[in-house]
Amino acid sequence: MADTKIKLCGLGSEADVEAANRLKPDYIGFVFAKGSKRQVTEKQAAALRMKVSPMIQKVGVFVREDPERVAALLQTGIIDIAQLHGGEDDTYIETLRSMTDRPIIQAFRISGIGDLRTAEASRADYILLDSGRGSGATFDWDLLKDFQRPYFLAGGLSPENVVDAICTLSPFAVDVSSGIETGGRKDPVKMEAFVRRVRDI
Repeated sequence: MADTKIKLCGLGSEADVEAANRLKPDYIGFVFAKGSKRQVTEKQAAALRMKVSPMIQKVGVFVREDPERVAALLQTGIIDIAQLHGGEDDTYIETLRSMTDRPIIQAFRISGIGDLRTAEASRADYILLDSGRGSGATFDWDLLKDFQRPYFLAGGLSPENVVDAICTLSPFAVDVSSGIETGGRKDPVKMEAFVRRVRDI
């Protein structure tokens, strides 16, 4: 089994970044989506990004954001990868690609086989399979038993179920946000437990 990569999403404070730097996940996520309780401003992300270990890739999470703004955040190095979470289409992806050569992750809400077929055909560099933006619930993992394209698995992951998820599905990466929080804030104990359990497999 190849090593599963780890993404800790929704970081919003220096304490979050310090915990991530100790744990060294492959990716951390800054949420730029308007209305999200984890939203950070460009100024906040720029300041936090300066404190993130250069070994960790910074992902920006967007929902139907103007591609010019996404490209600007990539070009200035505030983020390394764009994650699209708003049902953006192929035209949007091609427009963004015309502005930057940085990688793109496209997220899909999975409720049936049809959603998987759509995800498999995505023109993005990576795909992320989720139960819904920030729902904190898993979807039916049985749908993925014959799915071939590598993917980020998200939706309802936690220290308690991530080992089962990896052993059952062998995803390219696991992506967690609410599952490493207590009272709506990142919990360093849960962050450490999540990362340690993934790496102990």
